[in-house]
Amino acid sequence: MSDIDINLFLRRVRKEAKNFKTPAVTELAKRRDPFRVLISCIISLRTRDEVTFAASKRLFAKADTPQKMLKLEVEEIANLIYPAGFFRTKAASMRELCGTLIKEYDGKVPDTINELTKLKGVGRKTANLVVTMGFNKPGICVDIHVHRISNRWGFVETKTPDESEMVLRACLPKRHWISFNDLLVTFGQNVCVPVSPKCSQCPLDELCPKIGVGKHR
Repeated sequence: MSDIDINLFLRRVRKEAKNFKTPAVTELAKRRDPFRVLISCIISLRTRDEVTFAASKRLFAKADTPQKMLKLEVEEIANLIYPAGFFRTKAASMRELCGTLIKEYDGKVPDTINELTKLKGVGRKTANLVVTMGFNKPGICVDIHVHRISNRWGFVETKTPDESEMVLRACLPKRHWISFNDLLVTFGQNVCVPVSPKCSQCPLDELCPKIGVGKHR
């Protein structure tokens, strides 16, 4: 386990994050509607935040429940979420997912990671996001930003996001679990970017070991 002061790191990141836009899925999750969180998370995969937000809003204006979604044809769903990445594939997947929710879960989104990951196309990242943002239950959503930054800080030493999640569950204080993804995604999109991070603008510059960082600004 790392000896960095994660509480200090997160206090500084939280202060910095107030200067930036809230991630799209977080903004869309304010209603605490698990279905909206699930669908917007699927739309967000390989899609820019501003596209995710607009596409989700258009879709939910037409269909904000599994029952309403099944009344739409795949092509109509695809048109509503365009230009999200892989919009046709996502449209077919989301419609099929809604059928499964109605058939096997009485039209409700399950509230456990184990049940969520049984759904076709739902991985641990999405499942954790639904559990935390949709149900306000403990979970650690680890996307590429969380994985990258946790390793740069030296807080974990892992190879994949799924591995990072398991290590973080063991070493991250539980009070930080729900907010961890939100903070690090915002931080990772604006400061601790994948290539040439903006270290000169970072509130952690003098504390961060910058593991794996070559060029930085």
